[in-house]
Amino acid sequence: MRDLNLYVLLFLGWALAMMSNSSEAAKDGPFEAARREVHIVNGLSPGRMLFAHCKSKDDDLGEHNLAVGQEFSWSFRFNFFGTTLYWCYTHTDHQHAAFNVYWHKKWLEDRCDERSCIWTAKDDGFYLKNIPENRDELIHKWEEGL
Repeated sequence: MRDLNLYVLLFLGWALAMMSNSSEAAKDGPFEAARREVHIVNGLSPGRMLFAHCKSKDDDLGEHNLAVGQEFSWSFRFNFFGTTLYWCYTHTDHQHAAFNVYWHKKWLEDRCDERSCIWTAKDDGFYLKNIPENRDELIHKWEEGL
């Protein structure tokens, strides 16, 4: 029984450390994960509309038609197990792309800051803003057709 109590205590200490690891978590409370934001931005050529339908396993964020320069964004808290996943289906007049826009992995966290991931549609595909390096990286090329 004593060993079980030690494991429970170690687990609770680890969980508390993980949840308070970020400055955002400290603002929200010790047991709440930091809020994250995802932005979908229409950076296409003038006059081109962007359709975006984004969702997770639990949330359908609806369909959005974005004019050039407009964006659609949402915020959320990632789950305790690190399995939060959001994805989007997007299309223009004759091209489409479907891809994950948020997952809790180091590759993505290295490009986003502590709070935001910014995806921008351009004429050749979708770019992820590498915030620490202040540059856009082409991640998904458009596919022909709808």
